[in-house]
This record gives sequence, structure tokens and C-alpha cells, in this order.
Amino acid sequence: MSVVLVIEDEPAILRGLADNLQFEGYEVLTAADGESGYDLLRTRKPDLVILDLMLPRMSGLDVCRKARAEGMETPILMLTARAQEMDRVAGLDLGADDYVTKPFSLAELLARARALLRRASRAEGGALIAGLRFDDVEVDFVRYETRRAGEEVAMTRKEFQVLRYLASHAGRAIAREELLEEVWGMERFPTTRTVDNHILSLRTKLEADAAKPRRLLTVHGVGYKWAGEGADNFVKSGWSDRDKRG
Repeated sequence: MSVVLVIEDEPAILRGLADNLQFEGYEVLTAADGESGYDLLRTRKPDLVILDLMLPRMSGLDVCRKARAEGMETPILMLTARAQEMDRVAGLDLGADDYVTKPFSLAELLARARALLRRASRAEGGALIAGLRFDDVEVDFVRYETRRAGEEVAMTRKEFQVLRYLASHAGRAIAREELLEEVWGMERFPTTRTVDNHILSLRTKLEADAAKPRRLLTVHGVGYKWAGEGADNFVKSGWSDRDKRG
């Protein structure tokens, strides 16, 4: 049975979500403020967090920031008000996986929760690689760290996730819509340009020549694919022994 933690300070919403999630067969933990919610996240290790951004004692953004800084990979579904667009963007940048805007459709929220739990289950099952090495680049998807020619490269969480998904399916053409579903958790998204912009950014950061990419290739009419050189490019986790020796 999957465990869902709901952190929400509005009693009616908290109670309604808890009741409906329990009806769907989930074990539900609840908290009405950020500090209590973070303590439950840290100690109970739920499978999914439904997190309101506007919370007493610790904001939802701070809960998300602390969780990701401490290496917690628990999927986070944000609850935001329509006027909180900038906070919503900040939450996604900090590592939240998806969002629902208040007032929300319960059916949509439950569908997004199921999608996040499916993705997490596939990742835990070993479908996604833990690390990647190519050319002068090393990527650790567990620690969310990248080095190029020994220097650290700043990448957003979504850039890591896009690269990880493509590299985990090396050689296969991945449609933009599939990336949106698997990385953003949304069956419908305002524009597939979101994927294109992330690919462009990754090329700029990781390719020797972003205008003539050798790894992150465009498949016209479909999407993108990762062109690797074989199994030796895939590493279990962490940096190579050479880097560990300093």
C-alpha cells in the first residue's frame, strides 16, 4: 500500500484529500504546517507528498528545498493558488515534480498522484540509470551533480531528469509527449517547446558543439534520442575512481 503525506493548512481541504485518498486505497499521513510535514517526510518516508505552498511555520517551498538538499527523492505534487505563478515556477525549479492549481479537480489530482507513483515505482525498479559518463562529462543522477572536464556544471533538476530518461533508453527515439509525461508527469502540457528548451540548454552545457550535437540528437517529426557509445558509458553511481582519488 502506497503512503501519501498531505501537508495542507486549510482543514476542509486537508480532510477532503485524506478521505478521498483513503477511499482510493492509500495510507494517508497529514500535517497542517510545514515543520510538522517536513518531520513526517523525514521520519516516515512516504511514497508521495501533496504539498501546499502557503503554510505556517515553514513554507512549502522551504519544505521542498530542504527535502531535495538532503537527497530525498520522494515525488512532490504541489498545490498552488492561481495567483502564485512565480512560486509555482520556483517550486518546480527546487525539485517539485508536478502541480495542481486551486480550486482543483479531485479527479485530476488523483490522476496526477497515480502518475507520479507509477514513475517512482519504475525508477525504483531499476528502469533508469544512476550515472552516465561520456566524452569529458560525468553525470551522477543520484546526487544531481555534473562535471565537465573536471569542472562542476550547474543543471536544473528537470535537465537531469530529461537527460536521465533519454540516456536510460539510449538509441530509442523518444517523443516530446513521452518526455512530458515521464519527466513532468503531465499528459497534457501547454507546449512541447518546454522539452525543446531543455534539450537546447543541455546541449549548450554538455555538447562540444551545441550547434552540431553528437549525443542529444533530434529525430525529426518525433522528438529526441540519446546516442551513446555502449554500456561502458553507464556508471552505477558517483564519480569515477580517478575523480575520487582527486
